[in-house]
Amino acid sequence: MGTQESNERAGGTGRRALLGAAVLGAGGAVLGLSGTARAADAKHAGGGGVKSLSVPTIIGHRGASGYRPEHTLGAYQLALDMGADIVEAGDLVPTKDGHLVCRHEPEIGGTTDVADHPEFADRKATKVLDGVSTTGWFTEDFTLAELKTLRAIERIPANRPHNTLYNGRWEIPTFEEVLKWQDAQTRQRGKQVWIYPELKHPTYFRKLGLGLEERVAKVLRKYRKDRWNAPVILQSFEPTSIQRLNKLVDNPLVVLLSGATTRPWDFVDTGDPRTVADLIKPAGLREIASYAQGIGPTLDLVIPKDAAGNLTKPTTLVADAHKVGLVLHPWTLRNENPFLPANFRKGTDADAYGDVFGAYRAYFATGIDGVFTDQPDTGLLAREDYVNR
Repeated sequence: MGTQESNERAGGTGRRALLGAAVLGAGGAVLGLSGTARAADAKHAGGGGVKSLSVPTIIGHRGASGYRPEHTLGAYQLALDMGADIVEAGDLVPTKDGHLVCRHEPEIGGTTDVADHPEFADRKATKVLDGVSTTGWFTEDFTLAELKTLRAIERIPANRPHNTLYNGRWEIPTFEEVLKWQDAQTRQRGKQVWIYPELKHPTYFRKLGLGLEERVAKVLRKYRKDRWNAPVILQSFEPTSIQRLNKLVDNPLVVLLSGATTRPWDFVDTGDPRTVADLIKPAGLREIASYAQGIGPTLDLVIPKDAAGNLTKPTTLVADAHKVGLVLHPWTLRNENPFLPANFRKGTDADAYGDVFGAYRAYFATGIDGVFTDQPDTGLLAREDYVNR
């Protein structure tokens, strides 16, 4: 990294151009280009970088987590094998000795076999995590060596009983291991592999003396992946975390957005009264665009649901974000009935698939630039249907 001037230069030109492919796709939506034209423009404009990714971009959510326990090298590998454009390799949380590991949450009782380890029974604790009392085992109470004795398990076995077949097969990966895996896969496949890590609960960890942003930046610098054209997009639900990253690295940055009535935890902590509804107004989006290149809204911010859970009319969020140059990568499409809008469900079985292709069509039609999905193969087929319609 250079001076702040070089950061601003990279942030103002390089990073903006880096996600320009998706903005190109956004422009296609505004100009009325077909899906095929949008995907072609993104794929062929300018060669490498994000411009090599198709639009809408299919992002493997925690890997191919519809088929393997999430945040394992097995899930990441399968997402690539299925053809995902980007793999969300890493919800990053720290260990007691400062290493970054990939878990959905710092509480690991639901995603590892820690409960089966009597030597760690005394580590079970109740903590307040972003205002919520949570009981379990937490990564910050384990050294990396201790975490490496654990194995991953399926987080939602009621919805994905088939994934329990793979319980115990994979260990918890570190962020460094993911970056090495990314390089190895890039060499083997002959094309750049992209990852999309998320910084989890930055305010919580900073108060524990385990600040995430500096640790992420240090690891990225070590592997020379802290640059505007690095194949690593960083995301967080806390806008101030993204602002902090903006001063530390030149990577493309994305602010995640939950429900409209919610407040980012860093806002709660500092007394900022704004809600997500404020952030998605034109003024809020302009502010985000001053330090980030994209947003990751929940799908409900793109198309709200009615009281029965059916999709209604799209909001103006896509158009409003595109006007200020922001890319939209909403989350998360899943095949199983409980996760789909009510009008796309089939039957009542919790693990049965609904009309997910219909759901993809509805969301793609809004002009989103990509989507997180637990089943990348389904997302890719849905995109093929959409762009060739």
